Amino acid sequence: MSKIHYKSVEEIELIRESSLLVSKTLGEMAKLIKPGIKTIDLNKAAETYIRDNGGVPAFLNYHGFPYSLCISMNDQVVHGFPSDHVLQEGDLVSVDCGVILNKYYGDSAYTFAVGEVSETAKTLLRVTKECLSRGVEKAVAGMRVGDIGYAVQEHAEKHGFGIVKELVGHGVGVTLHEKPEVPNYGKRGSGTKLEEGMVICIEPMINAGKAGVKFWKDGWTVSTVDGKPSAHFEHVVAVKKGKPDVLSTFSYVEEVLEKNNNI
Repeated sequence: MSKIHYKSVEEIELIRESSLLVSKTLGEMAKLIKPGIKTIDLNKAAETYIRDNGGVPAFLNYHGFPYSLCISMNDQVVHGFPSDHVLQEGDLVSVDCGVILNKYYGDSAYTFAVGEVSETAKTLLRVTKECLSRGVEKAVAGMRVGDIGYAVQEHAEKHGFGIVKELVGHGVGVTLHEKPEVPNYGKRGSGTKLEEGMVICIEPMINAGKAGVKFWKDGWTVSTVDGKPSAHFEHVVAVKKGKPDVLSTFSYVEEVLEKNNNI
């Protein structure tokens, strides 16, 4: 079993840079996501943007994954393939992006509403984002991984939503997936103790219906068992004393969405 890789202050700054490139790439996706666009075009635009900014798409060819983005539609939870599928009004589209910049990894995800979506979808997006915030709050030295999972689980279940248990958050930085695993469920005070120097991805995957998922024959795509929508938000967080240091940001996405709403 691999050990946890504790990062130096310098390494954390390099991971912050790669995480910011991911955040900016998601901001570029926010500009493009609207009814009528093919998801494969989002993938192409993201790869171009990452490379133009000195990065390498971290997902491309990772264990054979054939794209630069994971694009998961509606009832797809994660690891969906970009394709000729055309976005339509009312769709939910989860975009998960990773980059390597200066040899360090960043990884973040955001679920977008395409045009006007259902009230259920709106609530799902809001609650999943809140779950992420509550999980992030617990990512401080002295807490445990179970405290993060409990915070996410409690908030999601309070709203009657299902928590995906087959997929988890993870350490990140030197490689894309490191120890420790960071589940979105758990008991307070249980699991790996959080210490300074840890950098983790917290990524609630929350279903509007049942918690169960099914794995597709393509070896990657995961969807809900009941066909109801799912949402996925992810941040890179450096564990510090007192308060977490969030290395990724949704500010680029939110800036675009705010602008679009004001047009």
